[in-house]
Amino acid sequence: MIKAIPFDFPYDGRLVPRHTALLAIDLQEDFLSPNGYFARKGYDPSPLRAILPVVNRLMSAARAAGVTIVHTRQGYRADMADMTPYETWRRKRSGLDGTDVLLRSGPGFQIVADIEVRPEDIVIDKTCNSAFTYTDLELVLRARDITDLLFTGCTTDVCVHTTLREACDRNFQCLTISDACASGDQYAHEAALHMVTVEDGVFGALAESQAVIAALSKFTSAAR
Repeated sequence: MIKAIPFDFPYDGRLVPRHTALLAIDLQEDFLSPNGYFARKGYDPSPLRAILPVVNRLMSAARAAGVTIVHTRQGYRADMADMTPYETWRRKRSGLDGTDVLLRSGPGFQIVADIEVRPEDIVIDKTCNSAFTYTDLELVLRARDITDLLFTGCTTDVCVHTTLREACDRNFQCLTISDACASGDQYAHEAALHMVTVEDGVFGALAESQAVIAALSKFTSAAR
């Protein structure tokens, strides 16, 4: 099990790597680069970049233990045919008209080079905050018999939390890794982490990366 609050994960005491996936939410240039969407909105991307070494350590431990790695990327079609009138209005209001920011045709859509994406990893492209909305994420997870999800990525309060909430409603067991998630708004980040633990873990459990790596390393050691 993984040492966590308000309960150790998973609740039933059976952590099985082949039934577990590590989700890396939206670790893209548009959110982490100094000239991407996030920076253009006036946020400092450095807190987001600060988690990359932690995510890499988690991925290394997860791969060694046999855990599935899932990356998500957020962005719209190049022709913006999948963008609603409200989203178009928001884009114009943000000063993004005429740019390729948050479009799948732009370089900002790509996962940052600091994060290794291997051929066996799964990549889910999305337009919404939740990685479940209008995607095949749930189909992929069910097909691989995955029941437990470990959450990393950005931003804690928006795409991570929205995906987390939907995952809980779809009866996945969820663990948010506190030092592997980040936001440009520290207050929102801390509030999002706190919300995981209320009502005895209404959105699952919360742990630090060190506890997750320690638990996963036991599977690697046992395989030697």
